[in-house]
Amino acid sequence: MSNTEHGITALGVLALELVGGTTPIRAALSPDQAGELAERIGRDLAQWVPEARELELSFAAAHFDPAEVLRPGWPIHRRLEELQARAPGRNQGPRLLAFGADAQGEVPLPFQADPDLAGGSLRVLPFLLSGETSTVSRVADALEEVLLAQGMAQADTALLAQEAFGAQIEHARYLTVHDLTAMVSMQYDNQGLAPLWPLIETALLMPQAEEWLDEPPQPLLRYVDGEVRMALFDPVGWCAHYGQDRNECERLRGVYEQYLARQRQMAAVLEAHGIGVVFAHVTENADAREALRN
Repeated sequence: MSNTEHGITALGVLALELVGGTTPIRAALSPDQAGELAERIGRDLAQWVPEARELELSFAAAHFDPAEVLRPGWPIHRRLEELQARAPGRNQGPRLLAFGADAQGEVPLPFQADPDLAGGSLRVLPFLLSGETSTVSRVADALEEVLLAQGMAQADTALLAQEAFGAQIEHARYLTVHDLTAMVSMQYDNQGLAPLWPLIETALLMPQAEEWLDEPPQPLLRYVDGEVRMALFDPVGWCAHYGQDRNECERLRGVYEQYLARQRQMAAVLEAHGIGVVFAHVTENADAREALRN
């Protein structure tokens, strides 16, 4: 659930787990296909929470990498909300709104996925539910309770998504954005990126807070003011900060290169989540934590 300038909205995704090594042929659906898929999504959600029928469903019939959805401020859902606010028919009862490719098959800029993040086995299609505040709140709470455990899409919904996108889909399921956050957290844990997750989670859920990664031998990072500041050491400074014997620095150059590769990996993950990274050069005798405070 999210508070926005237009009120409370419930944010979710239809998650498509693809057959390994395959990618969808189409980035977004035609207006007719988008509308048909949105109808089935509304029906599927109502099977778990009938009160969802009283809310307006807005759906982006374009697929993204999860990192594009899990960005501070939920920008893709916000773009969807902006389009919803401009669509005709407001105050005429709950609408079913679907946004995909235009009549010429072109994908509008708000829903153009990042090509650098293509190729993953999980692609997600954002949707949001909006309407009367108390109803949205109840529906959002109910979806948080049921989707992660029970949220498989009905077979005809998954088949339509497969045919419309030209994709090979193993599973199609619904998730709230919090469910998706938990799923990606587990994936990062399996990929050895667990130390980085608290910074991403803070940026998503508590963007005004501060969070540190200070767990040697990991890189030293500080999240603050919407960005991550990362300490950048030369070999001698790295040896000093991480307690290595200065006389052994040359022999440890291979370990230092691995450390730099780890920094690049973390920076790439943060940037995929829309979190800017600023490198702070730390001189040999400087206090690295203090350097990240300046």
